[in-house]
Amino acid sequence: MMESLLIANRGEIARRIIRSAKMLGIRTIAVYSEADAGLPFVREADEAIAIGPSPARESYLSQERILEAARKTGAAAIHPGYGFLSENAGFAEAVEKAGILWVGAPPAAIRAMGLKDAAKELMQAAGVPVTPGYIGADQSKETLAAEADTIGYPVLIKAVAGGGGKGMRRVERPQDFAERLASCRREAAAAFGDDRVLIERYIANPRHIEVQVFADTLGNCVHLFERDCSLQRRHQKVIEEAPAPGLDAATRAVICDAAVKAARAVNYVGAGTIEFIADASEGLREDRIWFMEMNTRLQVEHPVTEAISGEDLVLWQLKVASGEPLPKSQDEIAMNGWAFEARLYAENPAAGYLPSTGWLEHLSLPETIRVDSGVEQGDEITAFYDPMIAKVIAHGPNREAALSKLAAACAGIEVWPVKSNAGLLARIAVDPDFRAARIDTGFLDRHGDSLVATEPSEIAIDTAATELSRNTDGDPWSALAGFRIAGADDKRVRIRIGEHLLWGQSRRELEANAVTIGETMALFDAGNAWPISLPVASEVEASQGAGDGAILSPMPGLVISVDVADGDRVAKGDRLLTVEAMKMEHSLRAPFDGIVEKLQVSSGIRVSENQLVVSIVKEQD
Repeated sequence: MMESLLIANRGEIARRIIRSAKMLGIRTIAVYSEADAGLPFVREADEAIAIGPSPARESYLSQERILEAARKTGAAAIHPGYGFLSENAGFAEAVEKAGILWVGAPPAAIRAMGLKDAAKELMQAAGVPVTPGYIGADQSKETLAAEADTIGYPVLIKAVAGGGGKGMRRVERPQDFAERLASCRREAAAAFGDDRVLIERYIANPRHIEVQVFADTLGNCVHLFERDCSLQRRHQKVIEEAPAPGLDAATRAVICDAAVKAARAVNYVGAGTIEFIADASEGLREDRIWFMEMNTRLQVEHPVTEAISGEDLVLWQLKVASGEPLPKSQDEIAMNGWAFEARLYAENPAAGYLPSTGWLEHLSLPETIRVDSGVEQGDEITAFYDPMIAKVIAHGPNREAALSKLAAACAGIEVWPVKSNAGLLARIAVDPDFRAARIDTGFLDRHGDSLVATEPSEIAIDTAATELSRNTDGDPWSALAGFRIAGADDKRVRIRIGEHLLWGQSRRELEANAVTIGETMALFDAGNAWPISLPVASEVEASQGAGDGAILSPMPGLVISVDVADGDRVAKGDRLLTVEAMKMEHSLRAPFDGIVEKLQVSSGIRVSENQLVVSIVKEQD
């Protein structure tokens, strides 16, 4: 067994690897950027070494700095986690060339499965069914558009070197193809250094099902059953579960066997995931399930497989990398119960899922079930990396029991002042369609509006009124506005919750779930967080004019493209510029027909949240 392990990653996955490594008595070494110097994974490792500035390209994506850290610390092995350099064949080769154990897939397998077009051709040769589409070498705009026409709309443009939902665009109409292609290529080039794409048929009722595979250096290869990752937003997974609902034993056997066959075709070693796309319009049938891609690394959602199998997959990785055989044979791996994983993100679902940054002044996560988190109360969520706060994992004897645990856990999450999707997760977990497993990858698109709380619940309003009545610092009569000398009290209280000016009922029996942070009181209600206060006498509810032409950046980030200039005429919906943050692109568009009065930024400029970036006036003004 290796004596020391450098973890070429950060946050939650770094902490996860540290836990398993310490179980084996392995000395752990963390690397960290300037932005992460105070995070828990740095403290929990046996040794930690700084590798550069906050931007990932200057730290976690710098092969030279990570290898130099390994040399300085005498690391015997490197675990790349997921993301960053985990699927970089060149880095894996450099690690091995330096005489360091690589806790990951063989470079040849990473290279074979890293390009989606080559991987599909390889899978076809191995007898694994693949999704219909175009994977040709001709990358001209004209050829790609023609192929899309041949396949038939809607189509999916996917970066050949893509992964993690990046470099992927759905196109509904031919007239949108050129813009989506350009956006996809730009994102792919920035994320992967490769702007080549392939075109696939877009499946109308798609289910995303993946199989966990594991292989050792002795020729053994097994699967640890499947996961359903269909609940997604912009191709990013939100809630995963295992096993896949509605998958019968016979179909399970077919896709799990196909996954093992795919891994053997590339002489795979270590943890990997074979991803399939299923057309669920007629249920899950083996003739409607196709190979999509292979992730040659550990997946974010591996805890659900750990929950139903009882195995520690990171422990397996470390043992296999040390030359040991797989801990169990296929016959010894059993499935027990049901598990869910919900990804808690720093984002604002009510504002189009825009990333949220800042200090976690208050953070309370579930203590009764497994939670994998990279941050703690007092830490900062920055714009440099993925916005995940934690993964919430629930396990039970069946789907209903596990889902009930997940719903209760998510409803009890408290995050402030950073925005989070905890309320969304809690609502998903109790949604009748989700509980009945009526799901596909379009679930959130169809249900999104009903799952996002844009205003507080009735109980939250009364709870806020009760709490504010108890905590009035000034004249108590100002809070109890309905007090009467004669007759029963009218216990209504005028309160402000967020941007809402409301009347609430002060009720003695209500127990408020509120905390005071600095000068702000925050109320938590089923995962949602609301600032609450008593309004001043002259206050009226704020509103924004629909005709406001001051365009503000909705998030801190980098301006990556500008599409207009001063004096340009624009139509409602025209793209003005695009801001990138936390690996997401957000296009700002014209709110009405008008003229660009003043462009305040240029491409390459970093902007802050609510910064004025462009102003538009109506032509008659």
